[in-house]
Amino acid sequence: MNMIASKLNSADIPQVQEPRVLESGEADAPSALHTYLRIALRWRWVIIGATVICLMLGLIVTLLMTPKYTAAATIEIAREAEQVTKFEGVEREVGAADQEFYQTQYGLLASRTLAERVANALNLVDDQEFFEMFGAPDDPAFELENGRYPASGRAKRQRVAGETLLDNLSIDETRLSRLVDIRFTSPNPDLSKRVANAWAENFIQTNLERKVQSTAYGREQLQRQLAEYKDRLDASQRQLVTYASTEEIINLPGQTQGAPERAIIVDNLAAFNTALSEAEADRIEAEARFRLAAKRGATTEALSNPAINELRARRAEMAAEYQRMMVRFEPGYPAAAAIQSQIDDLDRSIEREERRVTDVLDASYRQAIQRRNELQAKVEGLKQDYLDLRRRSIQYNIFEQEVDTNQALYDGLLQRFKEIGVAGGIGVNNVSVVDFALTPQVPSSPRLLINLMISLLAGLMIGAALAFALEQLDEAIADPTEVERRLGLPLLGSVPRTMDETPKEALLDRKSELFDAYLAVYTSLGFTTEHGVPRSFAVTSTRPAEGKSTTALALATTLARAGKKVILVDGDMRSPSVHHLGGVDHDRGLSNFLAGDDNIDNLTFVMNDLAITAMSAGPIPPNAAELLTGNRLSVLVERLCELYDHVIIDSPPVMGLADAPLIASRVEGAIYAVESHGIRSSQVKTALNRLASANVRVFGCVLTKFEARKSYYGYGYEYGYAYGREEKEAEAA
Repeated sequence: MNMIASKLNSADIPQVQEPRVLESGEADAPSALHTYLRIALRWRWVIIGATVICLMLGLIVTLLMTPKYTAAATIEIAREAEQVTKFEGVEREVGAADQEFYQTQYGLLASRTLAERVANALNLVDDQEFFEMFGAPDDPAFELENGRYPASGRAKRQRVAGETLLDNLSIDETRLSRLVDIRFTSPNPDLSKRVANAWAENFIQTNLERKVQSTAYGREQLQRQLAEYKDRLDASQRQLVTYASTEEIINLPGQTQGAPERAIIVDNLAAFNTALSEAEADRIEAEARFRLAAKRGATTEALSNPAINELRARRAEMAAEYQRMMVRFEPGYPAAAAIQSQIDDLDRSIEREERRVTDVLDASYRQAIQRRNELQAKVEGLKQDYLDLRRRSIQYNIFEQEVDTNQALYDGLLQRFKEIGVAGGIGVNNVSVVDFALTPQVPSSPRLLINLMISLLAGLMIGAALAFALEQLDEAIADPTEVERRLGLPLLGSVPRTMDETPKEALLDRKSELFDAYLAVYTSLGFTTEHGVPRSFAVTSTRPAEGKSTTALALATTLARAGKKVILVDGDMRSPSVHHLGGVDHDRGLSNFLAGDDNIDNLTFVMNDLAITAMSAGPIPPNAAELLTGNRLSVLVERLCELYDHVIIDSPPVMGLADAPLIASRVEGAIYAVESHGIRSSQVKTALNRLASANVRVFGCVLTKFEARKSYYGYGYEYGYAYGREEKEAEAA
């Protein structure tokens, strides 16, 4: 027994792993489109309901709204009035200034003054029907006296009438054109037409009046400003001339038209600086020739000197004659000595000529140095003079800038004065009516189709928001794809809900969907350990009635049909259930062994219909956790592993009890049953954390009571469970 226990502890029981929740990116996360589609399918009735409600509200509101009519008058606003005094007739290009101009015109069209002027022109200030149409405020100015409004409240009514017109007016400019639409909306089509046309006409009139007023006022203002700026210009010019004379600042005109003036000293400095550069180049060249003259005959002048070349030629002839004589005579021979004397004289003559050439080069070199030094001293002096001129020119430039500024201001005012003088006698307006408003025949609002489209869009948005909110609040595990994503556990399989038969009856039918599902779980369980299906494991869940007992019974039955010798132990000593499946009582079982009874044969019974052996929970003890804290359960597992191929323990739920962690820690690991649509994932995570704290290895999760028709993609699972069954039933029929 010790050897078997050692094998179980060392080989059969893998290293315990704590269950954990997968981080984002560890598992294959579904795409965003897949997630949105899943949420939409799950909460489709919420989205449909919100959409239908919004559509009904939109329809009701549309039918209850008062029809309104919109009339539109079109005007053209030119950049400025055409200048009849000009013959070319060239129009300005559109730019930033044009945009500013048009925005100003749009603001003037929507001004309060123009609105009140239109209200007075149409006599709307005292029109009772007008104020009743738009709703008159509760004010003494609108209380009738002898069937008419009081005269004392006219100012108040004028302001209210203008605000009412502005509230129902819209100014719509046409892009890339000068056309502007003036639209007015009211329940009365004739009133809409009259207001739109009156608005255009009064805007033209106010524009003309504003031009006349601004022209007269502008001429007076410009005349005063011209006199003032003329005095400023004269004063600044006198100041500039006086300062230039005092500081002896003399500037020459620019070399080209429009070029700035330049000082005389600048030209002098440039000229002397150029001469200095040439003198420096001459000095470098003279120095190079002088350095070469240190070698006798090495200079270009020496090589090209005719006298030196002639002397060298004669010496060469005499040297050749001397060499011929040396063939026959001794050096002391009189004729040879005479030739040698001539050669020495020629050498002295060549040396004198070369020394004369060297003296000439030396004189040229010294001359170049002297010229360079004189020019450099002159340039340095000019530099100092220029810096002094720059210091004296600072104030001169300030005075000159002041003159230029005053001149530019004066020229601008003079030009503006001429323009105003020309435009003052011209009455051409830059605003004209293109189309007058017509009486609208069809209401502009409400628009049933547009309102229904808006209601539909609002309903879909509200429904989507509700669906996302409900999705965030709902923690239920809806289908198998969410098990690994939410719990971080591998999915061993999903088990359908049995409707017309008990789980035991379904397991006895090898063609049932329940049996097929647990067969898939058994197949997945074979890959959880190195030796295949674990020798001993517990089946538990978060809370009761999640299908853990059915899972334990089904796995035991599946293993037995695979030829394995299996025992099912009822580990739930608080609410036992295995004895009901075998049709026995639980007066002897697990609690007896934990209490000290070692006779296992007396504690088990055989379930012949399922071909497995079972052990009931035994008598319910006062405290089941105390029995599980000892080593008796480990001894039981070891002894059962000697007798059976697999030991399966139906464990109690995890939450609220200490039994499940104690039992699962005595076996190789645990299989976790999770009820589909029945429990929150946060509760399951809490329970898994309890198992992890007890160093329990969780092999995987079984999703129980799964209903394919309630799943978002349930048709895929339903097809898997029922594949081939319908064809066989049709053939049998």
